[in-house]
Amino acid sequence: MSPELERRQAERRRRDWRRNRRLTGWLLLAWFVVTFVVAFFARELDFGFFGAPFGFWVAAQGAPIVYLVIVWVYAIVMDRRDDQRGDPGDD
Repeated sequence: MSPELERRQAERRRRDWRRNRRLTGWLLLAWFVVTFVVAFFARELDFGFFGAPFGFWVAAQGAPIVYLVIVWVYAIVMDRRDDQRGDPGDD
């Protein structure tokens, strides 16, 4: 393998890893906001929502739904990136 090809592959791996860390960071930020920030301000968000206090609704229904969306987004994005690289992954 030529040194130029190795250098390009190493740069591509660094770029892919940087994109992966950026995606993970944004998704962790969404997780943090849903888990801690909304829960911290739940008492100030005391209004009725579908027949229950909003804070209760967020804890009981909203947060788990957001967690599933976070996992779904990560899986879709990583699958697309695998396809772009030509890596079949575990399809």
